[in-house]
Amino acid sequence: MRKSILQTIKFLAFLAVGVLLLWFAFRTVDFSKLWAELKIADYSWLLLSILFGFIAFLSRARRWVLLINPLGFKPSFSNSFYAMMTGYLANLALPRIGEITRCVALGKKEKIPVDQLIGTVVIERTIDFLSLLSIMVIMIFTSGDQIGMFLKESILIPIQQKVFSVFGNIWELWIILFSLGLITLFLIFRFRKNLRKIRFFSKIFDLAHGIIYGLKTITNLKRKWEFIFHTVFIWVNYVLMTWVVVFSLPSTSHLTIGNSIFILVIGGLAMSAPVQSGLGAFHYIVSRGLLIVFSIPIEDGLAYALLTHEAELLSIVVLGAISFFILLRREKQTKTP
Repeated sequence: MRKSILQTIKFLAFLAVGVLLLWFAFRTVDFSKLWAELKIADYSWLLLSILFGFIAFLSRARRWVLLINPLGFKPSFSNSFYAMMTGYLANLALPRIGEITRCVALGKKEKIPVDQLIGTVVIERTIDFLSLLSIMVIMIFTSGDQIGMFLKESILIPIQQKVFSVFGNIWELWIILFSLGLITLFLIFRFRKNLRKIRFFSKIFDLAHGIIYGLKTITNLKRKWEFIFHTVFIWVNYVLMTWVVVFSLPSTSHLTIGNSIFILVIGGLAMSAPVQSGLGAFHYIVSRGLLIVFSIPIEDGLAYALLTHEAELLSIVVLGAISFFILLRREKQTKTP
């Protein structure tokens, strides 16, 4: 009972932040212009966007299987896909809870230790973050001055200022973090036997062991080139998924595939915000980015953000719900004698 109440409070808190961000995104908008833009939109392009997103999901599922294989398990592609989509659906309730949900779903179905699966998800998310960061850095140095300036002023400089305001100097931050890390590791190692007697710490140690074991899989990949192919292929489909939506609106139809990479970067960063599915954060940063860099009116930028975000959201809800019920049905069939 207490756990369900806590989960409800977390859900409402994250939702409140998302609603607040939505208010920031729409507070200066002329809704009559926004509605007029949405009425003339060509929604057939959204179907193509959803298709590219679906292909990316399939590629992600295959890449996850490649990460799991070195652990000594061979999960089916279908179960991996269904578990992954169930996790994405769970993320709509609480940010990042889907990472645990999909590991539990696949682990239960394929008899794989959940802690080891979490290690593979850590690898996956790390690679995604580094990929997005690499694309952003390349754009800063190779794209136009406006794009580079927007990324610097809207993302890099605010992060740097927040760090400096707290720690004064970046070297002080690293010294503090490094010192705290060393002290924590020493205390854990020194009292590890006593800590293992406590149920909470025993679970933490087991989870850490599983994660470390899962992280080792990246060095034991037998199909490294296929893994690299899927990593690139996923981002190519993300770019295409983002680009085709521009043709839905006359005001954005002139944007090139190169411009869509910029939208993908800022949208990807917004989606990492601690709210359900980037709610509000995506709409705000994408519409402002289109305004500052491409001089697209805020109402038109928000129309594009709404079409892109809600198309992806719809696909996750539909695919996630179907995947959840398929896994549930298969579990019942397995239990039936």
